[in-house]
Amino acid sequence: MIAATTSNLSIQTPKHGQTGSATFQQIKERYQAAGQGHLLSYYDDLSAEEQSHLLQQLQDLNVERVNRIHQKATTCPSPMLNNQAALLAPLPEECFDSILEASSEKSQEWQTIGLNQIAQNKVGVILLAGGQGTRLGSSAPKGCYDISLPSSKSLFQIQAERILKLQRLAQQQPDAVANVTIPWYVMTSGPTRPATVAFFQENNYFGLSSENIVFFEQGTLPCLTFDGKIMMESKSQIAVAPDGNGGVYAALRGSGVLANMAERKIEYLHAYCVDNCLVRVADPVFIGYCVQKNADCGAKVVRKNAPDEPVGVVCLRNSAFNVVEYSEIDADVAHAINPKNGQLSFGAGNIANHFYTVDFLNKVESFEGDLEYHIARKKIKSLDFQTGEVVAPKQVNGMKLEMFVFDVFPFTERMAVFEVDRREEFSPLKNAPGSGQDCPETSRRDILQQHVRFIESVGGKVVVGEDDKQVYGAPSLEISPLVSYSGEGLAEIVAGKSIKTPITIHTLEELRSSVF
Repeated sequence: MIAATTSNLSIQTPKHGQTGSATFQQIKERYQAAGQGHLLSYYDDLSAEEQSHLLQQLQDLNVERVNRIHQKATTCPSPMLNNQAALLAPLPEECFDSILEASSEKSQEWQTIGLNQIAQNKVGVILLAGGQGTRLGSSAPKGCYDISLPSSKSLFQIQAERILKLQRLAQQQPDAVANVTIPWYVMTSGPTRPATVAFFQENNYFGLSSENIVFFEQGTLPCLTFDGKIMMESKSQIAVAPDGNGGVYAALRGSGVLANMAERKIEYLHAYCVDNCLVRVADPVFIGYCVQKNADCGAKVVRKNAPDEPVGVVCLRNSAFNVVEYSEIDADVAHAINPKNGQLSFGAGNIANHFYTVDFLNKVESFEGDLEYHIARKKIKSLDFQTGEVVAPKQVNGMKLEMFVFDVFPFTERMAVFEVDRREEFSPLKNAPGSGQDCPETSRRDILQQHVRFIESVGGKVVVGEDDKQVYGAPSLEISPLVSYSGEGLAEIVAGKSIKTPITIHTLEELRSSVF
């Protein structure tokens, strides 16, 4: 197993008074020049080991970069502050297509293109899995969460099995290589890394080869006061926070993942967030669409339910592709209708589901300095430099700076936006059990309802048994991804036949023996 890692603050233990090639005095002068000399205020109070620990952090931290990021984030005005309607434009027709409007022939064409790329081992997957399940009442990484499916599968297992099934489908392509593999690049955060790796090991990598699962860490940035001073969580430890899901680009480069992709001759990547239980991992239709469009970057979107639905929209801002938050869109603009199709002109709801060429990912470094950082104002437990005590504030006292994964969109040369069916591909897990929206119960419901549609769409009938305790109106019918990735392969077994719930189908043989 490859286990790459990246961090802006890699901690080592050098000799006292010296860290790497820099002496204490050199570090002190560098930080004083940067206006961050306060970080050494309690240096003399520390043990030799703690001093070394602190000095190594300061040596490794690019403090000048932190200052530049803070300066840009706090002084560059939002382009949405004035004249909103003039700055926004709908997506150009030539870069947008919808699976909801496409013919079955066109969909099949895209799928064939995508499967052929997978069959040539040209496709990899990036999983953004740094989040913890805190809001779900769990301290484990969110991917470990069990949404109470009949099979009790975690989000990680569901997604791993989709990769396994897709590898098998691609293996059937006429020109497939001898061993079709889809490398899975799993980005964790520092706190979730050990538990994520352990969960994969305990579950035998869910049937995938450990050699094709690459773990790497999201980067961090120091927490800052509102005047740009770096905060500390103790006298010897800088306070840091993850740099947002947009930190994936620097993490891919710094951890050696891009080099791994080059070694494997990967050309295309599918990237997604762990909390979408319906995600079609390495979706061959999406891959095929973007490849046919010769896109360097692509985004899956869903059609907004209403003009005021609180979701970011993929559109043009200042003539460049971007995601504009719903709160930034004027009401008149949000309600505008495209006369050609009667749909919202700004209705491409962002779901953080992307396509990239490896060439594009390698180019990110060249424009990284122009990317936008966003301010998240937080209550941050930190060291009070006047008293030397660690204080847990009752009010917001600082900021965390983060980048979003879509912040690279303005720098694409060939963007492709692909609208998919929300019912089939998007069910986020954000909220606590029992909240009624984007929660474990709705995730479970959406998967089970999809599996009912799998049966009914090919002419089968689902009979709800008396002992089926339906949740949110979803019959208890679960079909393993190892049986069907997106509904394929079921028609010859269930067409014209019935299946009774509750039932969990693990294999095609179980399905054959269950229909009547």
